[in-house]
Amino acid sequence: MTIPEIVKKKGFAVTSELSPPKGVDCQKVLKLAEDMSCSVDAINVTDGQSAVMRLGSLPLCHLLMDHGVEPVLQLTCRDRNRIALQAELLNAYTLGIRNVLCLTGDHIALGDHPDAKQVYDLDSVSLLWAAQKLNQGHDMHENSLDGATDLCVGAVVNPSSTDIEPQMLKMKRKIKAGARFFQTQAVFDMSNIEPFVAAAREAKLPFLIGILLLKSAKMAQFVNKNVSGITVPDSLVTELEESKDPVQTGIEIAARTIREARSICEGVHIMTVGREDLVVEIARQAGLPA
Repeated sequence: MTIPEIVKKKGFAVTSELSPPKGVDCQKVLKLAEDMSCSVDAINVTDGQSAVMRLGSLPLCHLLMDHGVEPVLQLTCRDRNRIALQAELLNAYTLGIRNVLCLTGDHIALGDHPDAKQVYDLDSVSLLWAAQKLNQGHDMHENSLDGATDLCVGAVVNPSSTDIEPQMLKMKRKIKAGARFFQTQAVFDMSNIEPFVAAAREAKLPFLIGILLLKSAKMAQFVNKNVSGITVPDSLVTELEESKDPVQTGIEIAARTIREARSICEGVHIMTVGREDLVVEIARQAGLPA
């Protein structure tokens, strides 16, 4: 089921994410997916997140489908040229995957292979455009396909950016390029969200707000110092600093942010960064239906 179909059926979509293992043993991640599935509608599978070499997104998405879990394939431009990216979209559709989130990808310097060469033949906007062409039965150079795809491609936007205008312009470009749903970077302050939600609604596209679990004050400070375009308010940093159980406080912060988001948008995307075991509890405290 595509993200727009989930929203149409339920009114509010809940997604989360998992990273593939660094290796081929998928049992642990599949168990996490099964546990999370009672609280989420779909699970994003990251693609070389933080430029760390791992099992690819596609095989884990396929395994999730075998376990009755709806996957969202994340596809980044960093490691592949346009031939490989288009082929991966064809691969995904052939294996039954319908939801794809198009990303540019984290810089290679963040990861465990700093000497690797970055590709970036396409960016996220042109990848959306390429997927739209495949849905129309052609590749990027107008060569006909033996069977078109019907992929539901999504895009990312950052409402927390200090400079909103470039983000709005890029969002409009992504809508024009064929995005069918939006997912945001982590949001802690809803004050800038309205114009982005309005743009998505004008285009009749679901808008999912990103919810990041803050596990400690140190993590919040790290985000403020190292993650461009995302700011954790001082009030939340203080709340975590004064907490006797920062993880539980982080769950409470995430839950109340979700409750606020429910009156604003069509869904949330929960990011727990290694604590996927807490997704169910976050959803429970937020009052999301099981």
